Amino acid sequence: MGIISPIRVSSNGRYFVDENGSPVFWLGDTLWELFRMFTRDEALEILKDRQRKGFNIILVMLTGVDLREDKLDRSVPFTNIEGEEPWIDNDPLKPNEKYFEHIDKMIRLGEETGQIFVVGVYHQWHTGIITMEKARAWARWVSNRYRDVPNLIWSMYPKATDEYIPVCRELARGLQEGDEGRHMISVHPDPSVASSSFIHDEKWLAFNMIQTCIMYDKIYETVTEDYMREPVKPVVMAEGGYEGVEFGKLQTPHDIRKQAYWTQLAGGHHVYGHNDNWIKPRAWKEWIDSPGSGFLKVFREIITSCDGWWDMIPDQTIFIKGQGEGFALNTAARSQNGDWILAYLSEPSTVTLRLDDIKSGSGVNAYWIDPKSGDRKPAGVYSVDDTPSFTTPEGWEDAVLYFSAE
Repeated sequence: MGIISPIRVSSNGRYFVDENGSPVFWLGDTLWELFRMFTRDEALEILKDRQRKGFNIILVMLTGVDLREDKLDRSVPFTNIEGEEPWIDNDPLKPNEKYFEHIDKMIRLGEETGQIFVVGVYHQWHTGIITMEKARAWARWVSNRYRDVPNLIWSMYPKATDEYIPVCRELARGLQEGDEGRHMISVHPDPSVASSSFIHDEKWLAFNMIQTCIMYDKIYETVTEDYMREPVKPVVMAEGGYEGVEFGKLQTPHDIRKQAYWTQLAGGHHVYGHNDNWIKPRAWKEWIDSPGSGFLKVFREIITSCDGWWDMIPDQTIFIKGQGEGFALNTAARSQNGDWILAYLSEPSTVTLRLDDIKSGSGVNAYWIDPKSGDRKPAGVYSVDDTPSFTTPEGWEDAVLYFSAE
């Protein structure tokens, strides 16, 4: 796919653009162990699968996800697929060259597949390892080593509490010193919900990230809160409910679609994940073709088929009746210039909508879109003054309604 350029935040602070200023659709996947637990050939095969499904943003932890009960127990080394630990004597100021030689090969793969890597350099389980005294130097070393990799975004994973602000600032200083500010920096709170809750005003924070986990019915309201904040920054719903069973709760492919539409129609940018990709990363051939990941390719195609999708305006007032709530919330957004309206019905339901935001003198065409296949079928022609009602087609779990000027 050729060399990929860096992305940056748009001038209005709402979305992402490439080096030419063209909007970049953000569809992410959490592949936390990509750099640690796979060979180069395996990682490339996984990335190509994600590329085919429309995932252009990949979230990765530089040192993986430590699932040991006692993360500081050195009797059980935390190593990569080659048996190498990231640091000598568990000291981030003594990086293990052999570990990072493996990272060197992995971190350039996105240039082959046209994907951006969001790379985590710190997690709250690193407390006591990456200390205040070592954070800046560690981050400086990492960002300097990879300063010439174009498709990177730096991230960190603290708890969303004030006690973590100092170490986040030190990490940000080090990252900016090491690569001279070439790459954006964000914060992905874990396990707390929103980076905006404690660190929004930091100038180095390019965009906010959210983790609702299995409380994914909170996605719409949390993304909306961040969308309304000032200064305006993009908001990424970075970690919702993983496909499969997470913390005893099953997230179905239907639930995966809900989360994506709730995010996008609230004005945010979405990240998918499968629970087994971090619990059982080496069993990747078992989860790589999960149906939810495939449905998100359709999701991307539906959204990006709307002219000016990047400037869509979330608008729940489009619903006169039938908005729903919780896990059955229905959501809507409209074109900035009045060309179209998009409504997502998350469960079979009947809704009444207003169409007067569409600027049309002759009429409004309505279409049903199947979120599973992307197939469209006519749903009638209306006046902008009409307030028609619609009922989800029989047999559909969810549905998209699209309205455009005739």
